[in-house]
Amino acid sequence: MLSLDTKYLEHLVESSPDIIIAVDREGVIIYYNDGARQNLGFAPEEVIGKLCTDTIYPSREEARRAMRAMRESPNGSRISNFEASFRNKEGQLIPVMISGGLIHDEQGKEIGSIGFARDIRRMRQREQLATAGEIAVSLAHEINNPLESILNNLELVTRAMESHLSDAEKVVENERVDSIRSSIERVQAIVRRLDEMARKGVYETRDYLAGKRMADLAPREAPRERPPSQEPAPTPGAIPQPNEEFPLAGMSVVVLDDDLAVVNSLGEVLRAEKCIVHCATRPSAALGILRNVKVDAVISDVVMPEMDGYDFYMSVKGEMPALPVILMTAYYYDKDHIMKRARLKGLEGALFKKPVNPQKLRQMLAQLRQKSQAAKNPSPSAAHSQ
Repeated sequence: MLSLDTKYLEHLVESSPDIIIAVDREGVIIYYNDGARQNLGFAPEEVIGKLCTDTIYPSREEARRAMRAMRESPNGSRISNFEASFRNKEGQLIPVMISGGLIHDEQGKEIGSIGFARDIRRMRQREQLATAGEIAVSLAHEINNPLESILNNLELVTRAMESHLSDAEKVVENERVDSIRSSIERVQAIVRRLDEMARKGVYETRDYLAGKRMADLAPREAPRERPPSQEPAPTPGAIPQPNEEFPLAGMSVVVLDDDLAVVNSLGEVLRAEKCIVHCATRPSAALGILRNVKVDAVISDVVMPEMDGYDFYMSVKGEMPALPVILMTAYYYDKDHIMKRARLKGLEGALFKKPVNPQKLRQMLAQLRQKSQAAKNPSPSAAHSQ
């Protein structure tokens, strides 16, 4: 059997990066390795021969707590992964995980204890980062849904202003609307920043009071300048046929989202485009509409009760293969690869990062309508080639 030289074992203990400290029965430090020096900052001569309660522990109670854990341990005076706190030379508290036990002489009398401690600040930070990542994902979803409603209603207010205000009044009100849009974009940028920091695992901080710091969530990108709104005002009366002013007029669209405010506001935006809108807050209700009403397109959320966006899309595709579906999400990335999997199965469109840009949505629906009309009425040359 291989035997290890005593000096070699002593060298291993001394050079260990972990904190290794031994004390006698009175709590006086009798051994202090180089790992302890590197982690705590005290030189050996500053602590050896002194009470551990006056040096490495922040209080007598903290030291007694560790000793009680050893004496009351069901593992025979040994502890493993016991959480405690040490104090370094600068007076900072360091969370540590201690494994160790009591030391006995040949007669079984307790003569001291030895502890192997590891600085767990990085481990705690990783746990905090993981928690912050989960919070960031949820925060993006919970904030972006109400922002979607705000932006949609702002779009409707802007349209209504155009037909009721003088040119001079429009200038003033458009400045106010642009200010609201800029504030919405700032909130979005802050959420994006939090999401980015959580996923990268790197946090930046800044001072906000003397000795106090806070996460630096200030947006890194400059706010985009917006041109004055030039959206056409809705006109009362019958729904017109598609034309340059209302290319979506008469288009029948189902809007599905489990957030009622999103459904209502997005529905109103589409009605202002002269669309026929059917609203649903559950996939089963949306499928019921599709089975009973002629529809030109479906706009669906991704995260919903009953089924997610992919399952809903596959249900629609199974029953109505030619019906175009657009998926939208309040998350900043395809968290469960729902969009990706749906695209592989033929998904027509995807809108990330609510609130949805109304202009982008209009363009997407117009393209789907043109594609559908081209499929129904192929050009003579295309028909001849077939």
